[in-house]
Amino acid sequence: MSTQPGLRDQKKAATRVALSDAAMRLAVASGLDVVTAEAIASEAGVSTRTFHNYFASKEDAVLYRIEADVTEWVARLDKRPIDEPIWDSLEVVVQSILDDPVRDLEVIAAEMALIESSPALIARKLQLEGRVSRVLGEAIAARTGTDVDTDLFPNLLQMTAGAACKAAIELWMHGDTGHETPLPIVHEAFQMLRSGIPQPPARPVSQPNTPEPPVP
Repeated sequence: MSTQPGLRDQKKAATRVALSDAAMRLAVASGLDVVTAEAIASEAGVSTRTFHNYFASKEDAVLYRIEADVTEWVARLDKRPIDEPIWDSLEVVVQSILDDPVRDLEVIAAEMALIESSPALIARKLQLEGRVSRVLGEAIAARTGTDVDTDLFPNLLQMTAGAACKAAIELWMHGDTGHETPLPIVHEAFQMLRSGIPQPPARPVSQPNTPEPPVP
């Protein structure tokens, strides 16, 4: 009995994600330079030949996680009420992904740091971002009655939503926010975006202590 095309496609997609997750785990743990295709395949429980059937390089395997995440963003966005304001929809999507119990936020932060520290990954990431930005931009355009090819709005929104998510995670990991999760920071970020990112009031500048003049 032959496998149904739908199930075959699902199996292929699951294998691709498993290989990408294995590549990312190994790269975060040991460094990208020492990771090999053989090690990734072994970690994922498949043959090296299978790895090369899915990815041309270990860098491509690591970065596929980004593409899979954007696909998930779009899927979650499609499930939001069609009359919901787009900023609300995007915030809910980001919050739901960061609040997913199967995701470890510290691991996500380590993955982001890995990518930013590798020239090879940064170069490939720039190429990948062109594809995934298009996908998310098209999803936003479809919900807002705009055109991703002619209108700035969907292109700007998909970039700012991603930037808000990244900034919130990095501030939470490296700052002194007092929050147990980045979710309140994400909410604050989207509030700022909705209001046009107004400049906060200036903090008072402390004056240096001026010594009293000597008494004659």
